[in-house]
Amino acid sequence: MAGNSLRGAAKEVLQKWRDEERPAIASHRYLAPETTGFAPVMGESKPCFAYGYAAQAVEIEVDIELGTVNVLSVTPTTDVGKAINPMQVEGQIEGAIVQALGYILTENLIEKEGHIKTDQLSTYLTPTAQDIPNRIKPIILEGHDPNGPWGAIGMGEMPFLPLAPAVIAAVHDATGVWFDKFPLTPQRVKAGLDKSQL
Repeated sequence: MAGNSLRGAAKEVLQKWRDEERPAIASHRYLAPETTGFAPVMGESKPCFAYGYAAQAVEIEVDIELGTVNVLSVTPTTDVGKAINPMQVEGQIEGAIVQALGYILTENLIEKEGHIKTDQLSTYLTPTAQDIPNRIKPIILEGHDPNGPWGAIGMGEMPFLPLAPAVIAAVHDATGVWFDKFPLTPQRVKAGLDKSQL
């Protein structure tokens, strides 16, 4: 009797499969490797079990009369271990770049005597659709990491980090001037360019 009910269940599952009704049923348990804090004397530690890597190339325009910097294109290369959901990885990369554009170009937090002077969106400028580069072409590298779940590396805001040095290096390439403070507001860029010509 049990054999008949199993055969009936198997036939039902097979028919669902043929009818394109294919639910994914699985279970998996992932336990991350142990990490450690810094040792008090030598500082030795294992603070992370999987490291991510990112690099970016940018193309910019600098208006030397106005001091404006316009990022035309960004080519971010990000090693994510295994891109479990590649479209979501691309979206994360693009979002981090737009966020980093504000960090490097417009979001000028001004504080004086403990009071924030740029406390409105009219004075603390975040990127808008107009500020997004015409071209963001993510390159996703998949250097499988044996410690991550299914070989993945958590990327979080990793693509945020390389944009500031890439833009500052590109401004140097375009103008010959290094900037060691940002955001690269038009006032700061213009002042730096004027100072370099003295």
